[in-house]
Amino acid sequence: MSPVLLAPFALGALAVLAIPVVIHIARRTQTRTVAFAALRWLNPRPKRRRRLRIDERTLLATRLALLAAIVLGLAQPVLRGLADDRPVFAVAPGVDADRLPTPQQENARRIWLAPGFPSLDQALPAGSKGQDVASLIRQLDADLPRGAALELVAPSVLDGVDAERPRLSRAVAWRVVDVDHATTSTPTAPAPPRLTVRYAPDAEPQVRYFRAAATAWTSPELRPAFDAAPIDRPLGSDAGALVWLAPGAPPAEVVRWIRAGGVVLLSSDAVVPLEGEAIGVWRDDEGQPLAIHGVVGKGRVLHLTRPLTPSAMPALLQADFPQALWRLLAPPPEPARVTAVDHAPLTGGPAPQLAPLDVRPWLALIVAALFGVERWLATRRRRAVAP
Repeated sequence: MSPVLLAPFALGALAVLAIPVVIHIARRTQTRTVAFAALRWLNPRPKRRRRLRIDERTLLATRLALLAAIVLGLAQPVLRGLADDRPVFAVAPGVDADRLPTPQQENARRIWLAPGFPSLDQALPAGSKGQDVASLIRQLDADLPRGAALELVAPSVLDGVDAERPRLSRAVAWRVVDVDHATTSTPTAPAPPRLTVRYAPDAEPQVRYFRAAATAWTSPELRPAFDAAPIDRPLGSDAGALVWLAPGAPPAEVVRWIRAGGVVLLSSDAVVPLEGEAIGVWRDDEGQPLAIHGVVGKGRVLHLTRPLTPSAMPALLQADFPQALWRLLAPPPEPARVTAVDHAPLTGGPAPQLAPLDVRPWLALIVAALFGVERWLATRRRRAVAP
């Protein structure tokens, strides 16, 4: 533990300590005159003797301590090196409590790898499963002092991870516990987007490509979620993804729908000003862009770069066109499930920068106590009176 001042230049304000000393020297305590019989025998003009005398020294010391505490608070004192350096035994959600291995060190802190890092003696907080395990591991590594050993216990399959293995500032003991396949949840396949098409009269032949894609997305026994109509029909409340096949700018109500968070695929002759930079998201076999992506408000805009004809866009007749359109309108989430053996943390991460302990709240209590004592000494009835 080492005390540190974050603003040491504030100590220059200690010069104010001279003020109460000067006041106590210049302003003597109230005196009283005592008359007695032998006073007439004294020399009426005695020789003056100048002697420095400070009255009420306890009050002066209290005031000096009060000012010193205030100045010290302005210097922002903190304490470093107070972090708990005990070993940590962290368990990821999904590990059966009956299969927990014994910690390698007996004095280890046993915690859940969950937000807040609660103790293993407590129940796992609701909603902890499916959390970003990799981010929690990085946060735990940053919260621990450099010398603290870290032991992580994970199930054989990890959910809620990002694409990059954690890179930590220390070597960790990575222990994997097998789990029953019956207890592991199988991710459900995402449902295809509902497709709404609005077309101009001369663009009606282009609708068949999107009707075929929506049919390919749907099981044969089900009816595809597909709605096609001319551009004068308003959008429904469950429009899903919109395909706009008309030249020029869409109507104002369509633009408002996009700004509110809608997803639209525009034909090459449609016009909607994009906000920010547009990037290519669909390319042909030669790497040329077929569609660019941009944003308008909270919505996504996909703008085709070529006319919807097989001669200009051969991808319309390819077998993977339905899947390509699905990925374009509803991009799949990044993989979030990996085997724990393949996701063991790496070393070489940045050293942890532990936040120091701010002692100003405690110093404020001392200032309040000193102020109370100073007021009591200054206003008490029986103050010292100099004869």
